[in-house]
Amino acid sequence: MKNFIQELQWRGMIQDIMPETEQHLLEGVRSAYVGIDPTADSLHIGHLVGVMMLKHFQNCGHRPYVLVGGATGMVGDPSGKSAERNLLTNDVLEHNIAGIKKQLAKFLDFESNAENKAILVNNYDWMKDFSFLNFIRDIGKHITVNYMMAKDSVKKRFDPTENTEGMSFTEFSYQLLQGYDFLHLYRENGLTLQMGGSDQWGNITTGTELIRRIAGGKAYAMTCPLITKADGTKFGKSEGGNIWLDPQKTSPYKFYQYWLNTSDADAERYIKIFTMLTEEEIKALVAQHQEAPHLRALQKKLAEEITVMVHSREDFENAVKASEILFGNSNSDSLKALDAKTFLDVFEGVPQAEISMEDLKAGIDIVEVLNAKTGFLKSNGEARRALGENSISVNREKVQEGFTLTTNDLINNQFVLLQRGKKNYFVVVVK
Repeated sequence: MKNFIQELQWRGMIQDIMPETEQHLLEGVRSAYVGIDPTADSLHIGHLVGVMMLKHFQNCGHRPYVLVGGATGMVGDPSGKSAERNLLTNDVLEHNIAGIKKQLAKFLDFESNAENKAILVNNYDWMKDFSFLNFIRDIGKHITVNYMMAKDSVKKRFDPTENTEGMSFTEFSYQLLQGYDFLHLYRENGLTLQMGGSDQWGNITTGTELIRRIAGGKAYAMTCPLITKADGTKFGKSEGGNIWLDPQKTSPYKFYQYWLNTSDADAERYIKIFTMLTEEEIKALVAQHQEAPHLRALQKKLAEEITVMVHSREDFENAVKASEILFGNSNSDSLKALDAKTFLDVFEGVPQAEISMEDLKAGIDIVEVLNAKTGFLKSNGEARRALGENSISVNREKVQEGFTLTTNDLINNQFVLLQRGKKNYFVVVVK
C-alpha cells in the first residue's frame, strides 16, 4: 500500500490532521469519507479537492465513501457562511444526488469487484426515521453547548462584525447531525476517518468526540486547505459564476479555458492538487515551464489533465480546436466543426445581428451584409474600402467585393462569422 499521508503532503493537500492518523492508515485497509451537501445537481470545481482526496485514498489501497447529505442538505451547513441558505425539498435532493453520483463515477471506482471499491451513502437513509426526541436524548446529551459554541463556524455567526442576524437552532444543530453521521458510519461500516475542507474541522471533530463518548472508539480527522488564488480572487468562480462539472452548466471549452488561464503561481499549486501526475512528472514540468514561461507548459498540461478527467479526451481536443480559432490559424472547416454551444462560448461578448434565412437563400451581397444588414461597418463606402484592403473575412476566409453570402456559408445552419483585420469579430445569427 502507498502512504496516503505522504502522497497528500507533497501535493500540499493537508491542513489539519489528528495525531496517529498516518500510522492508523499504514496498519491495513481503512475506510474514510467526504461529505457533500447536494445543493445542486452538479458538483463544481470547489468540490474537487475533497473528491481528489478520495481518489488518492482509493489509489493508495483504501476504501473511499462519499456521503451525500440528503438529510443535512435539508438543514444547511453554517461553516463559511454568513447567512442561512434555502432548504431543499426531497424531490430536488434526489435529483441532485443522481447527478452528483454520475460525476463522481469519473473519479472513483464504484463498479468493480475490488475490495476497496467506492461506496456512496445518503444520510437521509438513517436520519429519516430518527425522531427528534430520540436524537436529543441519545445524541444531544453527549455534547455540551459550550463545546458547540467554541467551534469557529458557530463563533463567527455570533460575531456582530461578521453577521448581525445570529443563527437559527436548525443551523446550530448541524454539527451534531454531521457528528452523528460519523458515529453511524463508524458503527455500521467501520469508517475511522473523515476528511473535508479546513472549514469542516469543527464538524468533523465533533464526530470523533461522539465516537469516543458513545461508542468508546477511536476515529480520526483530516482536512485540506481551502483553495485560493494568488491574486486574492475566489477560486472556482468566473464572471458567469461557478465553474461546474456538468457540461450543460459550464461547457468543456469554458472549463478548459478556466484552467488554461491560471497564473504561473496558481498552476504550480493546482497541478499537484487536481491531477494524478507523479512528483517526478510535475518537477520536470515546472523546470520546463521556468525555462520558457511564455509557452505555458504548466497551464496547458493542467488544463489537459483535468478536462480529460472531468469530461473526455474528445472534449479536450475540441476545446483546444476552439481555442485555436481565436488565437491560431484556423479556417472555415474548423469553424464549421464546432457545435453551436461551443461556437457561442468562443465568441461570447462579440457583437451580433440577425438576418433572415429567406434573405440568405436568395443570396446577399457582401457590402449589404457588412453595412445595411448587420451594421458591422458604418457605411457601404467603409465596407468597400475594407474589402479593397483585403481585411474582410467570412468564416476566417478572405473575401473580395462581389462576394455573395448564401446558406452554404452557414456554421451549424445558423451562424456566420464576419471579421475585419485580426481581432474585430462580428457574429451573424440566421433565423
